[in-house]
Amino acid sequence: MVYVLLSILFLLASVAGLWKIFQKAGYKGWEAIIPLYNFYVWLKVIDKPLWWFVFVLLPFINVFTVLLMVVETLKCFRKDGLGEQALGVLFPFVFLPWLGFSQKEEYTHPKNLPVIKKSAVREWADAIIFAVIAASIIRAFMLEAYTIPTSSMERSLLVGDYLFVSKLSYGPRVPHTPIAFPFAHHTLPLTENVKSYIEWIQLPHYRFPGIRSISNNDVVVFNNPADPIDRPVDKRENYIKRCLAIPGDTFELRQAQVYINNKILPDPPETKHFYRVASDQPLTGRRMSRLGITDWGEKQPGVYLMAMTEEMARNVETVRNITEVTKRIDPEGIGERHIFPHDPDYEWNQDNMGPLYIPEKDATVNINIQNIPLYERIISKYEGNDLLIEDDIIYINGEKATTYTFQMDYYWMMGDYRHNSEDSRYWGFVPEDHIVGRAMFVWLSLSPDKGFPANIRFDKSMRIIR
Repeated sequence: MVYVLLSILFLLASVAGLWKIFQKAGYKGWEAIIPLYNFYVWLKVIDKPLWWFVFVLLPFINVFTVLLMVVETLKCFRKDGLGEQALGVLFPFVFLPWLGFSQKEEYTHPKNLPVIKKSAVREWADAIIFAVIAASIIRAFMLEAYTIPTSSMERSLLVGDYLFVSKLSYGPRVPHTPIAFPFAHHTLPLTENVKSYIEWIQLPHYRFPGIRSISNNDVVVFNNPADPIDRPVDKRENYIKRCLAIPGDTFELRQAQVYINNKILPDPPETKHFYRVASDQPLTGRRMSRLGITDWGEKQPGVYLMAMTEEMARNVETVRNITEVTKRIDPEGIGERHIFPHDPDYEWNQDNMGPLYIPEKDATVNINIQNIPLYERIISKYEGNDLLIEDDIIYINGEKATTYTFQMDYYWMMGDYRHNSEDSRYWGFVPEDHIVGRAMFVWLSLSPDKGFPANIRFDKSMRIIR
């Protein structure tokens, strides 16, 4: 709500500035308040070709166009300094009203402006600054490049995959930390602990409408909700996992099989599990690599633990001298304290857990001393309430509570390499404000075990992520 109010104020200030600028340029002030037509008039004020109007209509491309129009407007008022133009781009809602309402600022038609000769340094500086601004907008609101550092999504995504993540798919979010060093995540380049952002200026969460909503089995990039370092949400480590359950779903793991709303959710074909493989003769690395198996080891003489897809397991069964191929599954009824919700009353493990309701915005659940471990992090950490449990009575913000209404949507994320992934099974729900975007396309895949150019995996490059 705060962000919406600020956006309205900034918009009104900018329109008011354009009203006065239009008048100074010899046009009607009221033309500034007519949607789309005001851009047509603005292009005439700065004497730019009307085909620019096409770019005004293109989502997010119009952001660059408006920035250029702001710069050209500044030039009409003899604001040619690099600092002035940079500030004008960053704070148009301040500069446009100033140019329009100040009696000292006079408009000059672009044809009558003196030719300003720029030094080579200035030309390069202008180009670099605009390129940085343009690339930062693309990175924040449209598309961002990522690389896969761990094997938690194998074999769907491999260590060394370089991919593009669409911010438009689920709707780009406004940066929580708007003032930051360009292209850096949470630390400055060549440093380990120097923050790349200003923390005392943080905007409330807001997400623009997206092309689509998150669906079951989407591959999603998000900020790690369990990041051990307390950072603003958008500066927490980026994770990539598959979204198995969406808001309103009931999630359950039975013998390593995912159920959503009591129906089986089929594993993607590339999902890997651990298998116990027995052989009456020693197995060789060359033999296994021909089957695509690279992650395996001998647990005891003649017994091996292998990470395989179901297809790979079927192929291993056909190998001569193999006597057993069994999926390794943790037994039911044996709880593990490192598994969510980290409570002895829940005998959950990485292969058996649930049923578990995935919170949906505005949905209300009954809360009690038995189920509060499932939602206490949501209530206190993600949604900022004061939660106190005293004598088996739950207090939220000082008041006794038997129900709770969620303020955000939540998701359940898991890696495709099921027994080698740190995911929701260990730290629980992923809040909506942590969602970054949808993994779309691998443009390059490099093997970490080889040198260039032999490390290029041509068969894994240029592929759509499914």
